[in-house]
Amino acid sequence: MDSAERTDLIVARLRETGRVGVVELAEHTGHSEMTIRRDLDQLAAHGVLRRVRGGAVALVPRGQEPPYAVRERQAAEAKRRIGAAVGDLVGDGNAVALDGGTTVLEAARALAGRPLTVMPLALRAAQVLSAARETTVLMAGGEVRHGELDLHGPLTEAALGAVRFDVTVLGVCGLSVGDGATAHDLAEVAVKRAAMRSAGRTVVAADSTKLGVVTMGHVAPITAVDVLVTDTDAPDATVAAIRAAGVTVHLV
Repeated sequence: MDSAERTDLIVARLRETGRVGVVELAEHTGHSEMTIRRDLDQLAAHGVLRRVRGGAVALVPRGQEPPYAVRERQAAEAKRRIGAAVGDLVGDGNAVALDGGTTVLEAARALAGRPLTVMPLALRAAQVLSAARETTVLMAGGEVRHGELDLHGPLTEAALGAVRFDVTVLGVCGLSVGDGATAHDLAEVAVKRAAMRSAGRTVVAADSTKLGVVTMGHVAPITAVDVLVTDTDAPDATVAAIRAAGVTVHLV
């Protein structure tokens, strides 16, 4: 079990019980207690948990989104495959709105250096895209959300409304047939909606852990999604239901 897998396990246990123990985790993972303590210390530094004697307790309330630094380590290989597949769906010369989030950042890496016009809605993606002169980068204004480094607010929404895109690449916190695309942060919801309104089609980039999940902020119904790119761990029944709703699904 590598570091990313241990992080996934620790975060999952914290969500379930609110507390984890060093000895229990060491036995379950097959790693030393010293390794587990280092993992817990790293998660504590990112504000996910508080160290206590013999283990740790959760600081992120159940139902809230873990910090970016934790999410970028989760399902990392699946996210890389999803990002590459999204890149294959975008044609040269297209205008693209690129949402924030860890999975969409992998799409930014796949698009960088291609003859495209891209409006990234996160500073990390802007840095990746601007490294190559072949890609034209348009920056929206707005407020930068702490930790996430994505943009939100009326200036961001106005910038999106002033442009028409061939495609919006959207990140989500949850995607289900009944409740569609959802997100944790309500300010983020407004930006996602504006990006979708300004695009000819919407491609959702989401790893399989987001499928069937519903979070507080409703972005759009499932019928507003044109394409879903996810990984092969997605449950067959969920994929079938999403396809039945008219969404093209790519499993990578």
